[in-house]
Amino acid sequence: MHMLPPPAEVSPELHTLLMDRERMLDSLLNHLGGMVYCCLYDAYWTMIFVSQGCLQLTGYAPGDLLYNRKVCFEQLTLEEDRERVRTRIEESLRTGEHYEVEYRIRHADGSVRWVLERGAPLFNEAGEVQALEGFIEDITRRKQSEQAALQAEARYRSIFENAIEGIYQTTPDGQYLNFNPALARIYGYDSVEELKSAITDIQKQLYVDPGKRGEFIRLMSQFGQVTNFEAQVYRKNGDIIWITENAREVRDEAGKLLFYEGTVEDITARKNYEQQIEYQATHDSLTGLPNRTLLADRLQQYISLADRHGGKLAVAFLDLDQFKLINDSMGHHAGDQLLLTMAERLTSCVRECDTVVRLGGDEFVLLFPNLRNVADISGSMHRILAAVSEPCLIDGREFVVSCSIGISVYPEDGRDPNTLLKHADTAMYKAKQDGRNNFQFYTRELNAVLMERLDIESRLRNALDNQEFLLHYQPKIDLLTGRICGAEALIRWQPPGKPMVSPASFIPIAEETGIIEQIGQWVLETACDWAKQLGSQWGQSLPVAVNVSQRQFRRGGLVKMVQAVLKQTGLDPACLELEITESMLVHDTAHFIRVLNDLKAIGVKLAIDDFGTGYSSMAYLKDFPVDRLKIDRTFVDSLETTPAKGAILKAIVALGHSLGMRVVAEGVETAYQQAYLHGIGCDEIQGYHLSKPLPKEAFEALLKR
Repeated sequence: MHMLPPPAEVSPELHTLLMDRERMLDSLLNHLGGMVYCCLYDAYWTMIFVSQGCLQLTGYAPGDLLYNRKVCFEQLTLEEDRERVRTRIEESLRTGEHYEVEYRIRHADGSVRWVLERGAPLFNEAGEVQALEGFIEDITRRKQSEQAALQAEARYRSIFENAIEGIYQTTPDGQYLNFNPALARIYGYDSVEELKSAITDIQKQLYVDPGKRGEFIRLMSQFGQVTNFEAQVYRKNGDIIWITENAREVRDEAGKLLFYEGTVEDITARKNYEQQIEYQATHDSLTGLPNRTLLADRLQQYISLADRHGGKLAVAFLDLDQFKLINDSMGHHAGDQLLLTMAERLTSCVRECDTVVRLGGDEFVLLFPNLRNVADISGSMHRILAAVSEPCLIDGREFVVSCSIGISVYPEDGRDPNTLLKHADTAMYKAKQDGRNNFQFYTRELNAVLMERLDIESRLRNALDNQEFLLHYQPKIDLLTGRICGAEALIRWQPPGKPMVSPASFIPIAEETGIIEQIGQWVLETACDWAKQLGSQWGQSLPVAVNVSQRQFRRGGLVKMVQAVLKQTGLDPACLELEITESMLVHDTAHFIRVLNDLKAIGVKLAIDDFGTGYSSMAYLKDFPVDRLKIDRTFVDSLETTPAKGAILKAIVALGHSLGMRVVAEGVETAYQQAYLHGIGCDEIQGYHLSKPLPKEAFEALLKR
């Protein structure tokens, strides 16, 4: 039999500690972050014990709550929470479970606090609930955080549901996980459920080009995101739209790819507008034929084709013989109708692989690639001469015109587009000299024509030294105020004892020979000096616009030259506007942008001249630091009888304003054109309806009036 060990002796220290147990419990209760309580299970839940934590929790001392001396704890509970709290506790008491409930109380300072109460019943010997004991803690900060999170989630959910852009999550293999209503609307579906059930394979069902999804995946794999990813997709009804996507990979902490998420925007309207503007930039607005810009591109393509396959290329320069007479006597409407008829006839006379181009006015260029024998072109020329000379009925009247055609052949007559066009033009003048209504091939004998050109070039070099140049100024009118708001400086050549030479006759030669650089500097110095004198004379500045040639831009030193002229004349840089043609921006765009930015840094204004006739990329236009767009006169001419031009004008005005530019219309010749431009928001105009270019004395007299 085992004997129990004798009881261990309790040390005096341990005995003292045990005796002080009540003090220890009181200290523990007082240091808890909340209130320990015991209350009777009566109508008022009368408190019979309250710990010191009561003061921090409620703002009342324990003695205030004991036996409801000053306040009943249930009175501190917000009235709208009391019934819920009592119901929750009584449900727990019926089942004998501990209870836990969150509710709000009003602190003694008037603020509302959230609390969490946990407790359990105390039973008497009869098994009846006699009292409740528990712990109440302040959870206000947690509840505020939870509420903020809920509000943030609601905000983001609202953004997700109400966003205009489509928002989505997809699996890498092309299935939708989640997306918002906007995406369904973009794709033409009535609900997200309909889209989710309809599109199960994005690559095969959504993209018009199935390869686009593979391109999307490759970019995502390479960069972890795609930016401005443009593609064509099908809508529910089969329509095709353009979209742009911005998306990224979403990975877990281990780096495993979970899904893609991104946004979708419908850019169909923008793409259509860009295509419209691009088409307008490369096609003649009247006839719809390719224009000068597309001619250069097409010519280069045909030359490359001839080099690869050993064929020949014929370039035919065609000019209508009696067009000016009809246009001047019958008006622009008759002239336009005649041009439309001639465009149709020329197109019907050539092969499908040939190209008919309208250069402007009554000039056309025809390109005939893939020729094995130059003699083959003669048949086409005879057909064209016969078709053009057929009577043309306009407004009940019959007109008969003929044409003169000059032909150059690649590679015999030139190995580059400019030479081929120049020689075809020379041959066309020979056809006119031979009585018109015929065609001529370029020959060496036509070099005599070039001698005349050399004569002009020679006289041009002396003209600057002999002070034969002068400037005329054409006023620009602010449509809002009706006042003169500036002038464009236009050069004229007045040889002694001879008629004034049109800029159209000598500027191209000056450009090609490089003389334009000296002429351009003279124009800039003269115009700035006049503008400075005019400002001093009238007490107010009048901006002057000066055309800058492509050669000046390509050569270095333009910025320094402008700075030197401004310093020399003392003209405020803001009073000088430099005009560049749209076609100049096609080649070496980055270089042109740098020069433009350097000019802007000086403080001068910049304008794109002849806008709509060149071929500047819409993607780069927003990067040009340009102040004005000058609409080419071809879009204003015959506005009264060509509704399509009105649509083009509206588009250009809207484009210019969207990029923060003022829009100027050139070639305004009628009151109707002025009123129409004013009505669509055009800012400024110039043209013969207001004033032709004037000598400086006449311009100043106009200012006085």
